[in-house]
Amino acid sequence: MFDAKDTKRRITDWIADYFSKNGSPKTKAVIGISGGKDSSVVAALCAEALGKERVLGVLMPQGRQDDIDMSYRLCRALDIEYAEINIGRSVQALYDEIKAAGLELNDVASFNTPARVRMATLYAISGIVGGRVAETSNLSEIWVGYTTKFGDAAGDFSPLSNLTATEVKAVGRESGLADEFIDKVPKDGLCGKDDEDSFGFTYAALDRYIREGVCEDEAVRMKIDRLHVHGLHKVRPIPAFDPSDAMNDGKA
Repeated sequence: MFDAKDTKRRITDWIADYFSKNGSPKTKAVIGISGGKDSSVVAALCAEALGKERVLGVLMPQGRQDDIDMSYRLCRALDIEYAEINIGRSVQALYDEIKAAGLELNDVASFNTPARVRMATLYAISGIVGGRVAETSNLSEIWVGYTTKFGDAAGDFSPLSNLTATEVKAVGRESGLADEFIDKVPKDGLCGKDDEDSFGFTYAALDRYIREGVCEDEAVRMKIDRLHVHGLHKVRPIPAFDPSDAMNDGKA
């Protein structure tokens, strides 16, 4: 059975150890704050592991964001410093330049570009303050490829990538976060759908399949397997040519 209390303790120890080996006593955790469970839990864990003064939340709406008040409330609840950087004009400027080059945007570019601009923003701020960027994806998202390569799937340290969405919620409650941050319906922030609408199945079904290998709905199981295989390139190391490999000399 999942032990949220022990897991929370071990994650905070892991974060503290990471920062002791990767930076100075003043190095900050830089976290993109959406107001959802993952970024909220990571922020709470970092505040406990490092002290709230070493956590910087970054709010990155794209134009107008209806639920940005959740991000404000999270930062105030944890009493952490935060900065708001609106990426709307930056994203649109890039789109305009792409169109000016004679290329037509499609859904893949439109859905993933904002996430990559957000990551560029986090690293710019991290460079300014001397920080380390938190990657906040959970295992459930990663399992079905519901992340953007070099976008939200990037970062310097990743506290939740081996925890399912269900387990993240349990750790969040153990951390004392209010229900509004843990139970907020997750949305991609791009096409307006919530995660489960985009998946076509629930997190509960996905998490059970990940941990127990059980999924009664054969169509759902097949879809999860297909998404998992399709998304593996997002989390595997970049393939690199090895000149010492006999398979590459044309003689094998």
